Amino acid sequence: MPLQLDSFRNALMALRAVQAKSEDAVFMASLDAITREAIRSGVIQHFEFTFELAWKFMRRRLEADIGRTSVDGIPRRDLFRIAAENGLIDNVEAWFQYHLARNQTSHTYDPPIAASVYARSLAFTPDAGILLTRLEARNA
Repeated sequence: MPLQLDSFRNALMALRAVQAKSEDAVFMASLDAITREAIRSGVIQHFEFTFELAWKFMRRRLEADIGRTSVDGIPRRDLFRIAAENGLIDNVEAWFQYHLARNQTSHTYDPPIAASVYARSLAFTPDAGILLTRLEARNA
């Protein structure tokens, strides 16, 4: 059963776009400190949203492929393991770290934590792209 992946695709494109701006040293240097911080915060917010869509589409694909009872109510760490076993993701440990980063941003705001989550978001984007590609392939 095909998944409607437009929201995930659009979120990932938006994340990539804001990350590209945040990594543009010339552009960022032209901004004041408050605006630079707002752009980095935007990256984090896009990461949070895109991560949420990623794991939810991962779960939906697994429900369709191996059955709802296999994935209903399981912890996210187990979901990532099953996703790897079923070829949706490659690096389970990386997904554990993305999940941790997502949880950190939703419970507190601390500059060092924000910097860590920002860095983690840069690693997440290629892995999310791989997931999207594999989800699209299974939709065919």
